[in-house]
Amino acid sequence: MEQNISTIRNWLGTGSINIFGLPFAGKDTVGIRLADDLGAKFLSSGLILRHSAENDQELAKEMNSGLLASTDKFSEIILPYFAMPELRNFPLILSSVGRWEGEEYPVIETCESTNHPIKAVILLNISESEARKRRDVAETLMDRGARQDDKDLIVFDKRVEEFIQKTMPVIETYRKRNLLVSITATADRDTVYSNVVAGLLEKAAEDTTSA
Repeated sequence: MEQNISTIRNWLGTGSINIFGLPFAGKDTVGIRLADDLGAKFLSSGLILRHSAENDQELAKEMNSGLLASTDKFSEIILPYFAMPELRNFPLILSSVGRWEGEEYPVIETCESTNHPIKAVILLNISESEARKRRDVAETLMDRGARQDDKDLIVFDKRVEEFIQKTMPVIETYRKRNLLVSITATADRDTVYSNVVAGLLEKAAEDTTSA
């Protein structure tokens, strides 16, 4: 594993890896671990937006109803992060940055202009039924804190609907650009992570061969 991580680190440079998936697919779990292993900075659009929503009633209303933040809010709040001096010399692991169709293009451009080009996009695949099952377990264990968008099943279902309608077209754009690494995420956390590393290693080898 250590050699594989070293290979991925060398391939990635100061680039970015963006991670997508349904709610409860494990985006932050995988992303934080990957960032730690690669010496990268972790940016979660959900975490950033929820923090901003504490002082933005309009944004809080959107997110607490299960809707994606508007593209205007996304552009205003998220995109400036990429130019932060403390990120300049580090690779970035992104959790669902640019979730609404059309947002992928400014994300790609911003990453390029700040020397964090997107090198891969990971899709953690779980079914809608598995996502709901994980949500129910998390509610029982109360391990998601006070997140309002997890507590109400109707809101949760809206989040799933938003992903299918608005985010899947984003992922398709990345697929067409040969950036997508699709991972089945139904196994235990260590197995899923090992599969992510293997997928990134294959992508790195492919890019090296075609260079």
